[in-house]
Amino acid sequence: MPTLRAFLNSVATVLVLSIAAPATAQSDGPIPVVATFSILGDMVKRIGGQHVALTTLVGPDGDTHVYQPTPADARAVSEAKILVVNGLEFEGWLDRLIDASNFRGTRVVATDGIKPLSNEHDDHDMHDDHAKHDDHDKHDDHAKHDDHAKHDDHDKRDDHAKHDDHEGHDHGAFDPHAWQSLRNAVAYVNNITAALALANPVNAADFYQNRAAYVAEIKNLDSKIREVVAKLPVKNRTVVTSHDAFQYFGRDYGFEFVAPQGLSTESEASAKDVARLIRQIRKQGIRAVFIENIGDPRLLKRIADETQAVIGGTLYPGALSGPDGPAPSYLDLMRHNAMTLAEALTP
Repeated sequence: MPTLRAFLNSVATVLVLSIAAPATAQSDGPIPVVATFSILGDMVKRIGGQHVALTTLVGPDGDTHVYQPTPADARAVSEAKILVVNGLEFEGWLDRLIDASNFRGTRVVATDGIKPLSNEHDDHDMHDDHAKHDDHDKHDDHAKHDDHAKHDDHDKRDDHAKHDDHEGHDHGAFDPHAWQSLRNAVAYVNNITAALALANPVNAADFYQNRAAYVAEIKNLDSKIREVVAKLPVKNRTVVTSHDAFQYFGRDYGFEFVAPQGLSTESEASAKDVARLIRQIRKQGIRAVFIENIGDPRLLKRIADETQAVIGGTLYPGALSGPDGPAPSYLDLMRHNAMTLAEALTP
């Protein structure tokens, strides 16, 4: 997370630019901003308000892992002054889109300053066959993922590995789902706020005022979730989901998340992985499994049928719901996930 000194330095820079900004900047229209997916888009709206003209590429209930950019996306990026991305190799299609759009604005990596968690999916007990192949500290490129495609029941991965649009879907060395930590969300907000203020210093005071209110809400929700989770027995905190998107949530609140798929929804769950997961559910007496709004629920439903576990509800790993759903904003998403887990796992 960015240090307080670095954040204060950015504030000071913006204040200097605000004083020096010409009066004509007051008449400028909203800043054209593109966010890669709905969670980032919501954060930009909360901070930028009426001062931004926002385009979100991957909308509600959309799966960023498998997204295919359109010509309209390229036009939006080409016209943007700011492009807000997650980073950590989450948007595997991003560099190609930027090249196609001839983007000349500012790219803001929302995860800058966050210490990411390592890609631990292959280190889980249910994936011990994969863990033998590398130490996950040397994923400077994705060549080693081709090795995984050749083993056991992962024959379907060969097709993904050969498809240009699926480059990087295993995300490399680090887990990119850092927004699943409310503490990390403060770093997201700081990075977005500083970028907007530097791009439009005339309205910097509004951006920082919005940031302060937003951060207060984030910290308040974090405290409430901790209170709720504290009431759950530790033995009830093993959670089965579709893909491995909740490491940060698990770290913050004391859950263990296990999944048949890896960090991307494009990962293929082998028969061996699924069998191990079924054994783990039975051995530990795991009471519920959870489907995801961006994933195919059929595998989880089959696992639930074979283990007599119940479907505990729907979690939102990486996309908001529509406006009428339970997670139309980032804070709603985090609140919904926490309350859904608590309700299903409470004895």
